[in-house]
Amino acid sequence: MSNLFGIWDHSLEHIVHLVVAFLLALPIGWSRAREEQSAGLRTFPLVAMASCGLVQTAVSVLGANVTTQANILQGVITGIGFIGAGAIIRQGEATTGNATAASIWTVGIIGAAVGYGYFDIGIILTVANLLVLKFRTPLPLRPAGPADTRSEDRPG
Repeated sequence: MSNLFGIWDHSLEHIVHLVVAFLLALPIGWSRAREEQSAGLRTFPLVAMASCGLVQTAVSVLGANVTTQANILQGVITGIGFIGAGAIIRQGEATTGNATAASIWTVGIIGAAVGYGYFDIGIILTVANLLVLKFRTPLPLRPAGPADTRSEDRPG
């Protein structure tokens, strides 16, 4: 069905994919917004939906050619990398925003996976991202020095 307003044959399928991408990215964006990070509740769903929409458009317009799809994915990954880079802030020796940048990149891949119909990959990446963000406190590092001669293999 093509007319002045475009092609509507697969509209319901596209809407479902876009809504799923939005819903999978929303809790990640909410998590980042609660932490008052530079990107949050608006950025993450938009990145996921844009990635999903680009993949769906590419498949619809260009077909399932492997080389073409690889080029599309390369563009998605590169573009999201630029967005993520904007979340990283360096102040002196300290760098912040790495988890937010990595989450933005993950959300882009979630959107692309959902766009291709791999809802399971989108769900797994969402759960994994949320679990990693939950452990936001860095692990304490034990300084090694001359007084610390214990081995991991020996009882101490």
